[in-house]
Order: sequence, then structure tokens, then C-alpha cells
Amino acid sequence: MTERIESLKAGIIGGFALGFTCLLTNLLNTLLLAKYFEILISLQVTVYWHWLVSWAIASFSGLLFGVTYRYIIRQDQNPQLKAGGVLAFGLVRGLAQVEFDWSLPCAVLASESVLWFIVTAITLDRAIQVGWVKPFQDIEL
Repeated sequence: MTERIESLKAGIIGGFALGFTCLLTNLLNTLLLAKYFEILISLQVTVYWHWLVSWAIASFSGLLFGVTYRYIIRQDQNPQLKAGGVLAFGLVRGLAQVEFDWSLPCAVLASESVLWFIVTAITLDRAIQVGWVKPFQDIEL
């Protein structure tokens, strides 16, 4: 039961971290990129139901990533394992956006997806360091 609670805590932290990063990048897109680069005007975000659903999906992805990341890293200090987990989640989300449109705005969105999971992984690593979340313990059978 303790492991489930720790996974839930990792998931909640991951969801908040990715959701917050999503909000920041959307704000950056609207206030900076779409304003100063005409080719990126499609990145401009207005608050309506589609954006809220997108944010909710991103936050849920962060929750799933948080739970999974805790199991991926366990107590290892293997940077390839950590990077592989981040890239797996980031590329799956990012390449799904690029699949429909091979334009510069979609490439920016795909890069943002990877950035979201990098920030979330850093946040989770920090939460483990401070003791908010305990790393997954290998279970001996």
C-alpha cells in the first residue's frame, strides 16, 4: 500500500508540473511567438473549451508520466534510463501532433511536448531528493 501512495504522490506532482509547464508555454506562444513571428500565428491560444480539454489531457499525461517515471528510475542513477523515459513520453505526444501537419508550428508544438516532460522529470527528481516522494524499492521475491 505504501508503494501505491508514493506512486500517487509522484503522479500528482507530475500532473501539476506538466500542467503548469503547459500553461507557461501556451502563454509564451500567445504573448511572444505568435505576436512577433507571423508564421507561428497558429500557436496563439484563446481560452475556450478546446484549450481546456488540451490542458486537462496534458495534466493527465503528466500524472501517468509521474507514476511511470518513478518505476523507470527506481534507485538507479542511469542517465540513459531517465532520458529514455522522458523521450518516450515526449516524442509520443509530440510526434502525434506532427503526424497531421509537417509545418513549423507543429514542430514547435512537438518540441514543447518534449520540454514539458523534461521539466516534469526534473521536478520529480527534485521531489525525490527532498523526500516528498520515495523512490520505488525493488521487491525481492
